[in-house]
Amino acid sequence: MPKIYVIHENSEWTAPLFQRFEELGLPYEDWHMSKGYIDLTQAPPEGVFYNRMSASSHTRGHRYAPEYTSAVLSWLESYGRKVFNNSQALQLEISKVNQYSALKAFDIPVPRTIAAYGKDELLKASAHFDGPFITKHNRAGKGLGVQLFQTKAAIGTYVNGNTFDESIDGITLLQDYIEAPEPYIVRCEFIGGKFLYAVKVDTSEGFELCPADACQIGDQFCPIADQPQEPEPKFKILENFTLPYQSNFEAFLKANGITFAGIEIITDKSGNVFAYDVNTNTNYNREAEEKAGIFGMKAIAEFLGKELNQ
Repeated sequence: MPKIYVIHENSEWTAPLFQRFEELGLPYEDWHMSKGYIDLTQAPPEGVFYNRMSASSHTRGHRYAPEYTSAVLSWLESYGRKVFNNSQALQLEISKVNQYSALKAFDIPVPRTIAAYGKDELLKASAHFDGPFITKHNRAGKGLGVQLFQTKAAIGTYVNGNTFDESIDGITLLQDYIEAPEPYIVRCEFIGGKFLYAVKVDTSEGFELCPADACQIGDQFCPIADQPQEPEPKFKILENFTLPYQSNFEAFLKANGITFAGIEIITDKSGNVFAYDVNTNTNYNREAEEKAGIFGMKAIAEFLGKELNQ
């Protein structure tokens, strides 16, 4: 019997999706990529395949899960199986350089970024920034390698010190620091390649997925804004939100084989909007969704169920 096959490496993230499958009575199978083998001469099972591989898999002991997933997706696609967040999408998930290049092709603004390989080259690249800038890992997630620098001297201390955190693929990005007028970013969720909703994420206490709000680097400190007595929820779905560049984002997703994604954007003090992260293994905040009455995992399950029935 055809099923929905979920390709991933983090069971905590898939549990809410599997719960939705069970509520809808949809047959599914868990394909965990921590290990495995494929016989390239044998056809894959019938069904639809949803890839949720994460760029941060190595932080959970699954160093080569993206590479193995790439092999699995190639096998599936060679037999004509329907894959959502396909092999092209995976290449964007595991490389921010690929993300930014693809976004720019659809006239979506991204922060000015330099990719550096090697410590000396990283320091040379920092000379191209006149104001504050950040570093981040090319293969990232979880805010890996995000540091804020106010001066070029500070990055020299960091790079040559014991706390330097090298990207798993060896490529470090330097990026203009985008300072928002208020401490929040917006994460835009897409289901079936179409915009579903936007969630406002409070970054006043720092936010590991937000490079614009990395708050401490060595001997330099980025002050945190005072907290109100009754703080807003960290995650809040925005009503009647108009997404800038919506048609561009949806065209970008379609062209790159991305069916489900969370794209993070930030607005600077002049009102300019920048996209800085594309997450193809997107997750959702339960409390925010319950308050708004809209549910991402349910929408994914319903979408996959329709595709399976077709």
